[in-house]
Amino acid sequence: MPLTDAAIRNAKAGESVKKLSDGGGLQLWITPQGSKLWRLAYRDAAGKQKKLSIGPYPAIGLADARKRRDEAKSILASGGDPAEHHRATKAQSAAAAAATFAVVAAEYRAKLAKQGRAESTLTKLDWLLSFALPKLGSRPICEIKAHEVLAVLRTVEAKGTLETAKRLRATIGAVIRYAIATARADSDPTTALQRAIVAPKVTHRAAITDPIEFGGLLRAIDSFHGQPTTIAALKLMALLFPRPGELRMAEWQEFDLANAVWTIPGSRTKMRRPHEIPLPRQALEILESLRPITGHGALVFPGFGMSGGIGRKIAPKPISENTLNGALRRLGYMQEHHSAHGFRASASTLLNQSGKFSPDAIERALAHQDPDAVRRAYARGAYWQERVEMAQWWADYLDRLRQGGVVIDLKPARQKR
Repeated sequence: MPLTDAAIRNAKAGESVKKLSDGGGLQLWITPQGSKLWRLAYRDAAGKQKKLSIGPYPAIGLADARKRRDEAKSILASGGDPAEHHRATKAQSAAAAAATFAVVAAEYRAKLAKQGRAESTLTKLDWLLSFALPKLGSRPICEIKAHEVLAVLRTVEAKGTLETAKRLRATIGAVIRYAIATARADSDPTTALQRAIVAPKVTHRAAITDPIEFGGLLRAIDSFHGQPTTIAALKLMALLFPRPGELRMAEWQEFDLANAVWTIPGSRTKMRRPHEIPLPRQALEILESLRPITGHGALVFPGFGMSGGIGRKIAPKPISENTLNGALRRLGYMQEHHSAHGFRASASTLLNQSGKFSPDAIERALAHQDPDAVRRAYARGAYWQERVEMAQWWADYLDRLRQGGVVIDLKPARQKR
């Protein structure tokens, strides 16, 4: 006859294991030591007698034990084995518990490193994760809820670093989506938080786009009393307008001076694709002037450090991120006036205003990626010659600005397609 809670509570231990049946194979085993354990006796599809451990009483009450018996019967009816299903579920739960946010984040970082992401990108990732790991690191990633992520974001937001909070949400989401892709999570709670934190005000990097003012900047660079490498780097930023990190970490082997081409490897470009820049005559002259200074090493713009307090030695790392911006500040160009990255906006604005070159060629020169894969493949051959002509025109134009001469060439625009 079926068991009752009162009968279970009053059942006493004997000298051997006592088995009380509830029906349908569900049994309560009472050990000589007084423990009360639920067991389910059943036969598998092959007719073999088996037992499934359900758990101890009273942690699992009579109603719960019957529910688990019925679930096991349902598995049997569908051709499964309750014991095997229980082991698989337990293993899955253990794996989920082991897949903490910290573990998955480390795997995600390793994946990015194998894909060739720049060291600066990985360093920034580590920095962002440092805000999340104290609260989320030990949590199974499949159990992390939106409110937990929001609590982390609120801590950063409260410090007024809104852009950091925005990027942190994206980084946490990227780690969780990697867990989803590797079958260790089912959903991304960060998608519900897009409007939950204060949006940072969009501020564009400062850039001089007036031709006359830009000529003044070029003259200031010419008169700068700083390291020859810093002066050369500023001049090349104006001539070639790469991203600052692409220039400061440049190596001599990337420059084909005979063919006037600088090839930036994909590991250092934003789009992770090699980018070729045609070198005008003025850029070649600057690079040749640097050869006696840094040409014996790998880096074009190595940092300098002190050696024993006397003399200077070339350090095995490039100039720092702040070197170029610091030089601009010493020249009197504050953060709100112009930045190293601003040379790109200056070139984009003035080249487009000239009307001499197609917007596609200018975009290609800036290494902006076309969303159309076919157009990307076409762009290299279609615009290279135009980019070569544009590079020399731009360098000559900067010479005129530097001298305070003609600043706008009003010749009819030439269409290139």
